Amino acid sequence: MSRTITARRKSTPKPTAANPRKPVAARLKRVLRAWQLYVLLTPALVYILIFKYWPMYGVQIAFRNYNPVDGFTGSPWVGLQHFVRFVNSYQFGQVLGNTLWIAVLGLLVAFPIPIILALLVNQLQSERFKKFTQTVLYSPAFISTVVVVGIMFVLLSPRSGLVNNAIQLAGGEPVFFMGSAEWFRPIYVISDVWQNAGFAMIVYLAALAGIDPALHDAAKVDGANKLQRVRHIDLPGIMPVITVLFILAIGNLLNVGFEKALLMQTNLNLSTSEIIQTYVYHAGLQQAQFSYSAAIGLFNSILNLALLLTFNWVARKANQATLW
Repeated sequence: MSRTITARRKSTPKPTAANPRKPVAARLKRVLRAWQLYVLLTPALVYILIFKYWPMYGVQIAFRNYNPVDGFTGSPWVGLQHFVRFVNSYQFGQVLGNTLWIAVLGLLVAFPIPIILALLVNQLQSERFKKFTQTVLYSPAFISTVVVVGIMFVLLSPRSGLVNNAIQLAGGEPVFFMGSAEWFRPIYVISDVWQNAGFAMIVYLAALAGIDPALHDAAKVDGANKLQRVRHIDLPGIMPVITVLFILAIGNLLNVGFEKALLMQTNLNLSTSEIIQTYVYHAGLQQAQFSYSAAIGLFNSILNLALLLTFNWVARKANQATLW
């Protein structure tokens, strides 16, 4: 009897590279067991495939002299000609410099403010006032960018604007904010903070909610004040979230908001308001230079990818939370 069982065990084929049926069958059983989850995942996968990966097929026009009549594959191949043209153009330094200025200013100013707001709101004792404060802070995120820029034009108008009226009452001269090149960057960054800081604060509030309250109770017993508890409990507790979001912000550094920059752009502030995104719009849609604008957009994406990989590597070397 034992010989028969041993023979049956020996005759049973083991899953190998030549016989992959068992691993495939096991995976199929696991998929069928949780088919509801895969059905829920399907719309997101379809969205990513259609709107994220399929458009990559059109990236090849950056390396071609694209003609809509000839199509993607029929247009002549020119290699890196459009990239060289952009780098050698007289607008390259100005466009890249404006983009970097706004991006770096936005990162230095707009990134830490949601963290500070979250730490302050988290210290509020009244739950009612806390919810009211959260609502007030993140409600501007639901206002359209067009409306926000319209509000800025009204408030900063040199004749009837509230800001200039206050300046005149104080004895100063009215300032044409929206037509001054030197005011474009501060107005852009400040308005961006006002509109988006409250919404970004929610992520940090969620991270603060996950900190064990027993740590604060123990710190109170030891005589720690609020500032010390924030420094030694709250900040270390949300540091992994801060690191991951900072890496994502670095990877998205050069993707300055196109809509707001275009709406705020005038002929008077063009020297500081012309960024990569608006330059692509002018070259690609207004001047029909499709291949040239695609090359500029691809150049911008490659820089963002390089920054993302670099800072993720630095964070991993520093033993901080990383994306992978």
